[in-house]
Amino acid sequence: MGSHIALRFDGDRAYVTLDRPDKHNGLTIEMLRGLVDAAHAVGKRKDVRAVILSGNGPSFSSGLDVAKATRDPLAGVLNFVPLPWRGTNTFQEACWAWRRLNVPVIAAVHGRCFGGGLQIALAADVRFATPEAEFSVMEAKHGLVPDMTGAASLSRLIGIDKALLLTMTADVVDAAYAERIGLVTEVTADPLAAAEKLAERIATRSPHAVAGAKRLFDRSWHASARRTFGIERATQLPLVLRLATKQRDGRSHNEDGKS
Repeated sequence: MGSHIALRFDGDRAYVTLDRPDKHNGLTIEMLRGLVDAAHAVGKRKDVRAVILSGNGPSFSSGLDVAKATRDPLAGVLNFVPLPWRGTNTFQEACWAWRRLNVPVIAAVHGRCFGGGLQIALAADVRFATPEAEFSVMEAKHGLVPDMTGAASLSRLIGIDKALLLTMTADVVDAAYAERIGLVTEVTADPLAAAEKLAERIATRSPHAVAGAKRLFDRSWHASARRTFGIERATQLPLVLRLATKQRDGRSHNEDGKS
């Protein structure tokens, strides 16, 4: 797919890999677009029965590469605007596109799973993780809130008290705790093997029933996700502008000091 997103098809499976290993798969806007493109490419295939999401290198993803993402404020703003027929912007669609697919999406997580990386993993239907994996709703460290559909995903998986604790503290938690509260489906020594084994089991069932089950739960589990996305954007926008101003002022100060 380019943009540090690898997509390959093997039989009835699609493998989507975050492929920026030297940066712990720190997310760029180009990578987010690549994830959207990958999901759309998978959606066009009638032979795919499952998607396996993973990260190349030492981590699943360390989250948004803030320095790179704020280097071009105009691009950030343009990608923050939602498409009216979709109800999501680029940041949100990089996650929610996997929810839109009619096939199960299974995340195989290892290493760091922080910030935007965690929100991508939460958009999967099932998450397997190594015992050493670490998780964090990291946005609070940058003065932000999760805005890549994280609020919608967290509300489906864990209680509001746990979601608030993770979001307000940005604490890093281990895989055992993540499994206990519902962030992780199962902790296993080999998440990729577990994902493939589950994909094999699901492939023995009716594809229509599998697609129907996914649609049923997505549409009925909670109220409109679209409304949640609007709240995310309204909360995040002033925080993003504040961060961009802080970053710009910091760069100007450094440049003045060098001159």
